[in-house]
Amino acid sequence: MQQRLPSKFERPILFAHRGAKAHSPENTLESFLLATRLGATGIETDVWITKDLQVVCDHDGLVKKRLRSARIDNYLMSELPESIPKLEEVFQKCGDTQNYSIDICDPSAIEVVSKLVRAHDDDFAKRVWLCHPDFDLLCSWRKEYPQLQLVNSIRLARISEGVERRCANLAANGIFALNMHHTDWNGGLVALAHRFNLAAFSWDIQHLELLRDAYRMGVDAVFSDWPDRMIDAYKLEFED
Repeated sequence: MQQRLPSKFERPILFAHRGAKAHSPENTLESFLLATRLGATGIETDVWITKDLQVVCDHDGLVKKRLRSARIDNYLMSELPESIPKLEEVFQKCGDTQNYSIDICDPSAIEVVSKLVRAHDDDFAKRVWLCHPDFDLLCSWRKEYPQLQLVNSIRLARISEGVERRCANLAANGIFALNMHHTDWNGGLVALAHRFNLAAFSWDIQHLELLRDAYRMGVDAVFSDWPDRMIDAYKLEFED
């Protein structure tokens, strides 16, 4: 059996991808709360902003009405389906002690998201991870919102300058973590990220053995549609 490599954190964060997506409708309060009950230590979601500047959780940011689709920012909050929750509600229902990984799908939402995070204490801000693929945009957010924890979510093949240079640039600009698909990571790349004091986040891990492999690799967070499998794999690796 592969020896478990060291992680940046004492224990990896177990992010439920869009809530307990495998068991209930994604990006709903029901799904987020179910993930928490199943034992997830983090909630992952995508956020957009409405016409009246409410930040809401939804995957593709589109609302379908009468066989047509339109972006969420064309609607007031009151005009959206009731199944789409506000990010503020998710914070309230799931609690201050939960970790949150938030993909900022509409960059114009960052100011409101920052205010929502700052409405809580400093410890809460340390548990909110704001993700985006654009390196330059993340750097501009770091300058404007120094209290936020920013994460570069990207595929390895799209890092044109090479992963070592990307890690160096992220570290130099105060970006906290590199988040890549689980097939992009190996033990050497996790160690490389850690060498630059970056956390290594690994997403789209759906099977027990792949989750165990990720834990052994030393990743600092995993993302799965199956919170129960994340917990089972965690117990096998860390508690047996």
